[in-house]
Amino acid sequence: MPVLPLEPFLFPVDLLSAPPAPDGDDRRWWVLHTRPRAEKTLARKCLARGTPFFLPLYCKESRSRGRILRSHLPLFPGYLFLRGTPEDRLHALETNLVVRTLPVEDQATLQADLARVHRLVLSDAAPTPEERLVPGTRVEIGRGPFAGLEGTVLRRGKQLRVVVEVQFLQRGVSLEVETWMLEPQRG
Repeated sequence: MPVLPLEPFLFPVDLLSAPPAPDGDDRRWWVLHTRPRAEKTLARKCLARGTPFFLPLYCKESRSRGRILRSHLPLFPGYLFLRGTPEDRLHALETNLVVRTLPVEDQATLQADLARVHRLVLSDAAPTPEERLVPGTRVEIGRGPFAGLEGTVLRRGKQLRVVVEVQFLQRGVSLEVETWMLEPQRG
């Protein structure tokens, strides 16, 4: 049973499939580092203003007094991805929920990374946040429901996991895979 229902985590719904902004358009990606546990509040404020944002969430289960509780938590604690104008960024800063704004030099790479994370969030798999990315073999998932995703192999005990990373934050999301699904990346 969820403590609270899943809130909107992507606005608008086609944000990550939209092409990059054309020349002359001052909308861009901003990575907002929030105060502790303020990501969802900032997302609500962005939604109320109609400012495009992405806050990837995952479902975490815990037990309390014999009951299973489900919570929706940020995959990247302390971060919200905003796509807007410098004025939109200023409105976010005025909420007093943002500690700092991280500049994004490579807009296309960040959008591609976020689109891959979004695909994992929407799947039936259980993504897990990864704090540190361990260097490993770069792979592409060649078969199965995640065919086409690229990532880095990570082994935890007997489990084989693939990490899909957001290079900008040096963090990622992992999911359990079977060896037959993977193909080494060429080049």
